[in-house]
Amino acid sequence: MGDLAPLARLAPPAPVRPGQMTRKQKAAVIIRLLLINGLDVPLKELPEDLQAELTLLLGNMRHIDRDTLAGVVEEFVEELEALGLTFPRGVAGALSALDGKISAHTAARLRKEAGVRQTGDPWDRVRALDVKKLRPIAEHESIEIAAVMLSKLDTGKAAELLSKLPGPRARRITYAISLTSGISPEALDRIGLSLASQLDAQPDSVFDKGPVERVGAILNFSTASTRDDVLEGLDETDAEFAEQVRKAIFTYTNIPSRVAPRDIPKVVRQLDPILLVTALAASTAGEEAATAEYILGNMSARLADSLREEVADRDKVKAKDAEEAMNAVVAEIRALEAAGELLLLAGDDEEED
Repeated sequence: MGDLAPLARLAPPAPVRPGQMTRKQKAAVIIRLLLINGLDVPLKELPEDLQAELTLLLGNMRHIDRDTLAGVVEEFVEELEALGLTFPRGVAGALSALDGKISAHTAARLRKEAGVRQTGDPWDRVRALDVKKLRPIAEHESIEIAAVMLSKLDTGKAAELLSKLPGPRARRITYAISLTSGISPEALDRIGLSLASQLDAQPDSVFDKGPVERVGAILNFSTASTRDDVLEGLDETDAEFAEQVRKAIFTYTNIPSRVAPRDIPKVVRQLDPILLVTALAASTAGEEAATAEYILGNMSARLADSLREEVADRDKVKAKDAEEAMNAVVAEIRALEAAGELLLLAGDDEEED
């Protein structure tokens, strides 16, 4: 016991001086200073290797005196004031800086060539997608992967996606969600990266609209015989696609079920009167006659009587002229819809008061 030095005589560890510190240690000092003053430092945005190195530095450093701290801060401020411009670190940083500015295809190619993963949480990208893009993943991935994906989505979006899936698969995925609680963070990250990579690999569409909308738009202005022939062929090759196209088609005979009565005067005002009279005169039977009555019945009585007189005075309308006039009515309705002047009803909907 007599050989032990008194505690008061024990020399404290020598403080670290600015000249003895590496630049990384000085950076750790600045970060420590910011954190203890309650400032939010987004360290998670750093590459993982830098996050790990910073953590080890903070764990190995002990203390510095006030003069050293002041020297580090002064040096840091001087460098900030002298700084003109910074650039992102490596290809990964450059891709993050240019996110949304270059095409997704180019970004995916550069990321693949450089062998870098996209920074940030891959699940943020998955959650940002709409149900239409998530549905193929839920349909074709394994039940377990689909269950993990649904667990990471917002509740409303997950419910909507589940409603789009076939019943048996939806039930299996729902049950599998109950088994995902034991998944590790590393496995969750790998699944997110895999799904994000699949999304990066999907080619950008060169069309503004999907195939259903494009085919429907073409058939809208085709002759009735051509339209019926095409739909019959689609029924034989892909009945589901044919049904979707039928729902996308809007023709003259769809007017009673798709255009609200209050919008008919708006359509009539914009139409060439000659084309309107031609379309009404050609509507002599079946659904076309019902469409003509719907149009005439939802405008002022005076205008309707005037149009009926003009229709009665018209000679028989040629088939070509009839198609042209009816397509003109449809085109005007579509133009008003695109301009936000009217809203087409769903086929089975009735207008609410």
